[in-house]
Amino acid sequence: MNMQAIKTDTATAAVLPAPTGEILRIKPAKPNYGQTRLIPGLKLFAARVVPPIVMLALLLTVWQILCMRPGATLPSPSKIWTEAYDLIVDPFFVTGPQDIGLGWRVLVSLQRVAIGYGLAGLIGIMVGTLIGQSVWAMRGLDPIFQVLRTISPLAWLPISLAAFRDSQPSAIFVIFITSVWPIIINTAVGIRNIPQDYRNVAAVLRLNHAEFFWKIMIPSAAPYIFTGLRIGIGLSWLAIVAAEMLTGGVGIGFFIWDAWNSSRLPDIFVALAYIGIVGFVLDRIVAGVGSIVTRGTSAT
Repeated sequence: MNMQAIKTDTATAAVLPAPTGEILRIKPAKPNYGQTRLIPGLKLFAARVVPPIVMLALLLTVWQILCMRPGATLPSPSKIWTEAYDLIVDPFFVTGPQDIGLGWRVLVSLQRVAIGYGLAGLIGIMVGTLIGQSVWAMRGLDPIFQVLRTISPLAWLPISLAAFRDSQPSAIFVIFITSVWPIIINTAVGIRNIPQDYRNVAAVLRLNHAEFFWKIMIPSAAPYIFTGLRIGIGLSWLAIVAAEMLTGGVGIGFFIWDAWNSSRLPDIFVALAYIGIVGFVLDRIVAGVGSIVTRGTSAT
């Protein structure tokens, strides 16, 4: 091969375009909403809802079988549905001063609970905060509180009636005096268990009493406080039902007592279902608020 041919081939190669590689970009597949959110959400919902429904169906079936035999003294679920149909499907009917639905009666009871429980929460947190800061006060008052908290709500009712001479404030006082003790005790324990490091930081930052209360004391004791509040709301709902049985009025407790005097057992079972559902909802509300407020803290 001569030099002229080599030069010609080199010049031709220089003119030809250089080969380029084409890059293929693969677009990521769009996430399937059904597989990523819908199906897992349905599985979680089924895991939480299906077991209680199955157990409730089994309990109702057993109850129906036991109460269908001759000589049964309690009504079966089918008889309750038949005889208390109006109370079940229409909780807000009004046909007279005392002939109203269970929904209205529950609202009246909840109004009393809101006042009594609100006072118990406010005073309980304040007193518990003061007691929690003193070792001597904690040791001296804790046994007294432990004794008072075991007294039945009905045992307080005669004292409240003698003091207030009226059923409405008497019922509110019974709610207050029944639910305030766990709030005081848990708040005091929470204040006593504030880590010493937090107190040292407050001293270094020279926080005044108000700043220490809102920024250190309350956030640190919040898990304990909401534990007391959660116990207190359950006791409040128990107390109002017991108090209304004796004080009268239009609350859910008086309805049960009136139904017993009128031999309306199906109505009593419906009222019990209302009481249980409302109590469960109240507990969930307080627990939900507590989980939001205490996020990032722990009862240690």
